[in-house]
Amino acid sequence: MSKPIRKDPKSWRKQRKAAQKSLRASKKAEMMKPRSHTTRPNRTSSYETVEEEKQARTEATIEHARIIRAKLPILLRELAGIPDPRNPIMITHKLTCLMIYGILMFVLQMGSRRQANEKLTAPAMKQQLLELFPDLETIPHHDTLCRLLTGIDVDQIETAQVALVRSLIRDKKFSDHLIEGCYPIAIDGTQKLVRKELLDSQWLEREVGSGEKKRTQYYVYVLEANLVLSNGMTIPLMSEFLDYTKGDTEREKQDCERRAIHRLAERLKKAFPNLPILLLLDGLFPVGPVMERCLKYHWRFMIVLRDGNLPYVWDEYRGLKRMLTDEDRLSQVWGDRKQDFHWVNDIEYFYGADGRKSIILHMVVCDESWEEIDESTGEVVKRKLRYVWVSDLPFCRKKVHKRCNLGGRYRWAIEEGFLVEKRQGYNYEHCYAYDWNAMRGYHYLMRIGHLLNVLAAFSAKLVTVFKEKGPQGFIEFVRTTLSGLWLNSMEVQRLFSRPFQLRLVLKSPLIPIVLN
Repeated sequence: MSKPIRKDPKSWRKQRKAAQKSLRASKKAEMMKPRSHTTRPNRTSSYETVEEEKQARTEATIEHARIIRAKLPILLRELAGIPDPRNPIMITHKLTCLMIYGILMFVLQMGSRRQANEKLTAPAMKQQLLELFPDLETIPHHDTLCRLLTGIDVDQIETAQVALVRSLIRDKKFSDHLIEGCYPIAIDGTQKLVRKELLDSQWLEREVGSGEKKRTQYYVYVLEANLVLSNGMTIPLMSEFLDYTKGDTEREKQDCERRAIHRLAERLKKAFPNLPILLLLDGLFPVGPVMERCLKYHWRFMIVLRDGNLPYVWDEYRGLKRMLTDEDRLSQVWGDRKQDFHWVNDIEYFYGADGRKSIILHMVVCDESWEEIDESTGEVVKRKLRYVWVSDLPFCRKKVHKRCNLGGRYRWAIEEGFLVEKRQGYNYEHCYAYDWNAMRGYHYLMRIGHLLNVLAAFSAKLVTVFKEKGPQGFIEFVRTTLSGLWLNSMEVQRLFSRPFQLRLVLKSPLIPIVLN
């Protein structure tokens, strides 16, 4: 048997670069704008002197701290109301001090309780933190925070997080990125922890493996709600833990996403009773009870519709598709992709016992195509994707782009947020405590820490530094500044004395070119 002919690496790279250059030229000729991909520059340090580096470190660290300090009063107002179960005589650290410590632990991306103990109590770091955050008062041993989270109502930690988001909404920080006057909120589930043994009665269970290797596995699953904006900004909002004890015990069914979403929606409505919301859901949720709840709360929705889901709606779509006119279609170029939209409005969907209930749905299909270089052959190939949604609002040529591309498509941002929290410093999947209550408390503190860093990443004064160093690189930059003796007390006080206003950089999305 003859050996396969190996490609020459140099000629292969040359061929691929030529193909990429040709593809870029053809896209430019068709007025297509490639989507930008931000990458960190591969270069030596931009600082030439120690003084220049010191100034950059001081300005970045102080501005980051000013953003956190500006939002601490809102958080502390809510956190101070948590009943403290500890013996007042034995208290060394106030509850609010421990909460600030827990938030800063995730802001500075401490990977574990042991690492937080080691890093945050180091003399230099301790001195700088106490100077930057006077409300902290002292740096406790981390076990003190863990014991507190075991005994308090940790749901009120999330209440503080919601209050912070509510203040940002009230200040109209996100008003430029509403979808038809609604705040786009994505809901999706993700696994947090998995173990071989059952650590608490609330953990879910499943069978894995087969035959002799079949075994029971225990895991924690969370349904998350995030505010997702079309500029890529993802704001952590609410978490709903799936709980084995909240399942249908009579029919031996444990808790699931379709059950948990009703609890999450109820809490979301209570927290934001008058907020206009566009709910963005994946293909698990195009079911009557979920859509009925959205209509009951006066929420708009965009739900992914998979092949095989709602077969009657698909049949109606296929039957009515032949009757579509030019007013029911739109072709456009968005970035470097060609899109063909067509939609069918006013499809009646029946559900419930014997189909006694019904909802009027509107269905849109987007066929998207683009060209790229095949990594295996080095040739230009054409790719295709199809996106399908159902909504409670009818579609038209003026609204289909914004609702689909800037609304429905940006549901992926919550999955990107999961990736950030799991792989980029927040240790979403790390079990900071085995106790169910404490584990949830750490989760809420982590979400607040992530929220504060998101605000810093999109602030006008720090966005350039974040782009240069990357999110994790920036946090490392701040952390090493605090762990050294870079900050001068007089300079810190001078910078803190300046007037502060949080200005977010919310860049505009790509503008489509309509073809017909």
